[in-house]
Amino acid sequence: MADVSHESMMEYYHIANKMLNSEDEGYTFYNKYGLEKGFSVRRSYVEWDGSNCHIILRKFVCSREGFREEKHMKRKMEDRKRRPRSITRVGCKAKLVIARQEETTQWFVKDFIDEHNHPLAPRDLSCLLRSHRRISDEQKADIADMEKSGIRKYHIMDIMCMQYGGYDEVGCIMRDIYNFCHANKQETISSGDAQTVINHMVARQEQDSDFFFRYLVDEAGHLKGLFWCDSQSRLDYEAFGDVIVFDSTYRTNKYNLPFVPFVGLNHHCSTIIFACGVISHETSQAYEWMLRTFSDAMGQKHPISVITDGDLAMQRAIRVVWPDSNHRLCIWHIQQNIVRHLHDDAVKEEFRSFIYDTSSIEEHERKWLHFLQQNKVTSEDSWLHQMYKMRKLWCAPYLDGCCFLGLSSNQRSES
Repeated sequence: MADVSHESMMEYYHIANKMLNSEDEGYTFYNKYGLEKGFSVRRSYVEWDGSNCHIILRKFVCSREGFREEKHMKRKMEDRKRRPRSITRVGCKAKLVIARQEETTQWFVKDFIDEHNHPLAPRDLSCLLRSHRRISDEQKADIADMEKSGIRKYHIMDIMCMQYGGYDEVGCIMRDIYNFCHANKQETISSGDAQTVINHMVARQEQDSDFFFRYLVDEAGHLKGLFWCDSQSRLDYEAFGDVIVFDSTYRTNKYNLPFVPFVGLNHHCSTIIFACGVISHETSQAYEWMLRTFSDAMGQKHPISVITDGDLAMQRAIRVVWPDSNHRLCIWHIQQNIVRHLHDDAVKEEFRSFIYDTSSIEEHERKWLHFLQQNKVTSEDSWLHQMYKMRKLWCAPYLDGCCFLGLSSNQRSES
């Protein structure tokens, strides 16, 4: 015990007397220290000199310093564009404060606290914490090439893990690959490509007078949104547009732009496409534009029911543009999330029973509380709690060619 204490004191003395050449060197030093100890680092408080030209003091903290702001805690689910993230800030006091000497321009350690109020990550996992993750230039080139070849991002991650010898050797996580691909996509899309697509749509409209399309571009000429449907699609919607599937999970295009098909069923229970769209960002504003454009194309006929994957931005857009349409979740997406979020087979089956339960509201609530207590689910941020808050959207079968919901009342009676 004495040896451990002596080692800690020597380490503290070494850091407290550290001299640095720049603020960036201070960050690099503390971040490397955090990698060894098992915590992530972020920049915090900063002070400037009187001319606002030079930084004279910088505080680096553990990423779990502070607490989430009260305004974010009180926001309602329906006002959010995304599901709330898990709470990570727990008021950790660990920090490194460095200050600049005016005479020598060197930096010295002004304050150092190395006490954490949370578990630290083991060394083989600390490289996956946020401040320690990096995608090298070589990796960026490989990722871009694989994406151009049509390889899905989760497959890209698997390939990189095999190439480098494990997740801890890759240096990044799946989210980083998604973020890089999105940023790379924004740089890749040019105004010329957008104009090529628009010219093609104009040519289609010349061939088919009922062909409908609209588009949005930003100030730089980059394509932000595109919507189109032909005459046959508009006729199909007039006859079979009571129920539609509105989905944006398809990204198999060159730029990884979310592709949004509007899908339904005809009287032969065959899948039909009412319209298609492409958007640059999955925001409620983008979806509102898409739905309003769809309504314009279809003579302001709104669907009776809409089936989606439960995306919050989609939910908000549907409430604004189609307030009288019934919004339901696709059972296929629920089943996929059950597999992803629940790892106990018994819990999976018990949760599935709630989806198809036909008991009274009071009985349903009682069963749910018992289910939570039995499985010790207490966090309001857990997937189970979030899904139960959305229970009024449960649940609609996916349009797989035999969905009864795809037929209107007249068509059902005829068939």
